[in-house]
Amino acid sequence: MTTGTTAPDPDAAPTAPAAPDPEPHARFFSTGRAQVVDEHDGVLWDALSGLTEGGKRFRPTLLLRMHEALGGTDRRAAARVADAVELLHTAFVVHDDVIDGDVVRRGRPNVTGTFTARAVTAGATPDRARHYGEAAGILAGDLALAGAVREVALCGARPEQVVQLLDLLEEVLHRSAAGELADVRVSLTGDASLEETRDIACWKTAAYSFELPMQAAAILADADEQVVEALGEAGRCLGLAFQLRDDLDGVFGTAEQTGKDPLCDLREGKCTALVAFARSSRLWPELARYVGDPHLTEEGAARARQILVACGARSAVEAMAAELAASAISATRRLPAGAADALRAMVHRLVPVEPTQTDLPGSLLATAPVLPAADDVALAGPAPAPARGAA
Repeated sequence: MTTGTTAPDPDAAPTAPAAPDPEPHARFFSTGRAQVVDEHDGVLWDALSGLTEGGKRFRPTLLLRMHEALGGTDRRAAARVADAVELLHTAFVVHDDVIDGDVVRRGRPNVTGTFTARAVTAGATPDRARHYGEAAGILAGDLALAGAVREVALCGARPEQVVQLLDLLEEVLHRSAAGELADVRVSLTGDASLEETRDIACWKTAAYSFELPMQAAAILADADEQVVEALGEAGRCLGLAFQLRDDLDGVFGTAEQTGKDPLCDLREGKCTALVAFARSSRLWPELARYVGDPHLTEEGAARARQILVACGARSAVEAMAAELAASAISATRRLPAGAADALRAMVHRLVPVEPTQTDLPGSLLATAPVLPAADDVALAGPAPAPARGAA
């Protein structure tokens, strides 16, 4: 596998059902703008709306494809819940930017950056301007979160299905909050274990990006509880594999491939599985000079990448991603034929892995939450296509 070659856009499958509504969140933003109370409130809604533009919207696509594959017929309810999932993603993105101190998203000012700049223009000090920007980010995220819950509640599904969906959403919100808190906590010391990085990825990424849309699809399609559970297990494995690939791309990819600065993760000292594995190697003392260095140069980053390869961290994480992808595929044995085919296609497109190391070290295998591997699982998917970028 050539890390940095990101997964193809799942929207590109030629046999896929119709993509999500081309004008997502129409009701949410039209209602919000109709209730604007002043100029500043209007700018807040404009800034929030700007964050929903672009991106691949793979979460709602997962939901709609799985809903159709399971024989679901209420396309309107599924579309509204799919829209809610993407609105939830927007809420998390806005809050995550506040937590991480980011003022730019996809190459332009995010909500925090927009309002920080407005405050500076108005004459505020840098600290007070930043505080104003962060307040705007928190409030915008809250609005999007409330909108997502409302979309689920009013999706038009049967009452018992809506209750199941809201219960699922509540569980996912709980785990996502726990994952975000854990992510910030481990960043204080930078010494997260491999198991901790796995747990954080499960809570922060797998729960709402994979488990939620696929299980919601099953609920809306009146699938058996066994199918709902199988999709949850598959979502955890697929979400973890996806995050591992993203971590690899964040270090070994280029700006053109990923849409972000290739030095960002190393400068931040991000506690990824790559770093957790490398910390136990004899090469860690040298690597530690580069990880977390805010002034890291291109030359230093190149040396850090060499060390991550030499100590086996890169091949180990690639192997773990492959193992998790195989585990997600093994879950198809508990699904109806159409849903099994859809899930296998999703795995191939989202995590097209060609591991350079086929066997996981014992310590890695022990912490990977894998299902029994299927016999002769073929992971060769379609040829890699454009960068994953910012989802």
